[in-house]
Amino acid sequence: MPVPLSDFQHDLGGLVIGAGTAISIANIEGLGRAPVRTGDVDPPHADGIWLGADYYSGRTIRIDAAIKTPGDPAAALDILAALERLHDDPALRLTGGAATALRLKLPGRDIRVVFGRLRKADADLERLVHGWLPIDIEFLTADPLFYADHQEQLVMPLRTIVGGGFTAPVVAPIVVTPAPGGAARPGWMTVEGTAPTWPVLRIDGPCANPVITHAESGHALRLDAAIGRDEWVEIDTRPTWRSVLRRDGGSVPLTGGRLDAFSLPPGRSEIRWQATDPSNSARLTVTWRPAWSTL
Repeated sequence: MPVPLSDFQHDLGGLVIGAGTAISIANIEGLGRAPVRTGDVDPPHADGIWLGADYYSGRTIRIDAAIKTPGDPAAALDILAALERLHDDPALRLTGGAATALRLKLPGRDIRVVFGRLRKADADLERLVHGWLPIDIEFLTADPLFYADHQEQLVMPLRTIVGGGFTAPVVAPIVVTPAPGGAARPGWMTVEGTAPTWPVLRIDGPCANPVITHAESGHALRLDAAIGRDEWVEIDTRPTWRSVLRRDGGSVPLTGGRLDAFSLPPGRSEIRWQATDPSNSARLTVTWRPAWSTL
């Protein structure tokens, strides 16, 4: 469970820094507009420039900080070692796509989270004897977005109407009603934030040949695969992963659609899915974090 944060406190991989801690912060850079990779081209034999596509890169967040343990240099070194160990886990360091969280709490905003890796933690030992250890921290994010500190989730049965049916006498217009308490359109969702976000889609079997569609955009993901009972396939569209994996870690080929095109826009929209499942016990779980392009 993430620890609560006060204004001007931040959580770097589980280590709280900033106001009221032994790690004071003088400045944070990299929280403005994300860096842009441009496709601009200088036209030959002509003035001006041809403006190409712009793509946002990951952020490099720089934190100018200092460990303060007056009269206790050993304690300052212990805190520095704890900071370094937080990002030295081989499961994080040696796994492509794996990321840790930097949680940020600024006045007037809920906690925002970015995901990435610690790239720098340089210490200046000149004033260590006084228990003052300046450190230069750099954190590289995997994408330009700021995310909510919580996840949202929607669980959908395969059938859109469970029970219910026609009401006699049958006259125009014909209306099909769900059973009491049943959800006729279980795929409706409201996504908070101001930027499209990337969902994780988990299909719990048994079913075969599932197709997941975002109704408003028309983007669909198709798997020509069978998923057994007590098995699942997870479709991860997040920039850090973008994978389709079974419960045992084996990959599943995507036979239709693109992971990098399947995002959830802010506001209200609908997810639909279909598959072959005579038992009607398969489930689709959609998990996402609300996202913002700015603080």
